Amino acid sequence: MSQLQVSIENGQILVISINRPDKMNALNIALIAELGEVLAKYDDDNAIRGVILTGVGTKAFAAGADIAEFAHFTADEGENLSHRGHVIFKVIEHYPKPIIAAVNGFALGGGCELAMVCHLRVATANAKFGQPEVNLGIIPGYGGTQRLVQLIGKGRALELLMTADMITAEQALSFGLVNHVVRDHADLLPKCTEIINKIAKKAPLAIAKIIDSVNAHFAHNRDGFAAEIQHFADCFLTEDFKEGTTAFIEKRSATFVGK
Repeated sequence: MSQLQVSIENGQILVISINRPDKMNALNIALIAELGEVLAKYDDDNAIRGVILTGVGTKAFAAGADIAEFAHFTADEGENLSHRGHVIFKVIEHYPKPIIAAVNGFALGGGCELAMVCHLRVATANAKFGQPEVNLGIIPGYGGTQRLVQLIGKGRALELLMTADMITAEQALSFGLVNHVVRDHADLLPKCTEIINKIAKKAPLAIAKIIDSVNAHFAHNRDGFAAEIQHFADCFLTEDFKEGTTAFIEKRSATFVGK
């Protein structure tokens, strides 16, 4: 039985909702695998211009991992759990279309890690963020120790990771953890849709190359500047580049086709 609700809005936005409201949308192994499968299905679908990832209900985006699932794991099983999560989360991080986490309520532990791996984050005013793994005697296993530092800096990240404190949506905004905060839950998906609609008017191939170039900055085995140079050059081979420059010269809006 699917743990995700999947729909396509306005013909171009893939909306994926975690559907475990009775478990505060906690993440489990099957759900994370299913998320990877859904994203792979639409990876090269040119009609889809962006993705919104959210949780069903108003209480939680994802209030952590399903602790009962790994409470009795061995070290080897724990390593495999973390590795599988990293594989799927890297799919999200390197997805060629913008993925926005629409954070409705709690985003804790694995839920916070899931929000952080998305390209942008929009939160409701009642959202709470945190990495409380030390309360269980473990550490984040889906990239939290790395991406939290990238987003909010070493000092703040270490404090949140070691104290297990939760922060509010407004604090997350001031820290740079989220891009926008909306007042009411009813405004959450419309705000995400607004952002994706704006991006959808731009050249899709250029958007994908921006995502990869920015990710290259944080990759230990890549030179971000070299990646930018190569992607910049590759853009000159695209129909979108010809359309964009021609439209600019002709003083009209460009119509990009992703080729």
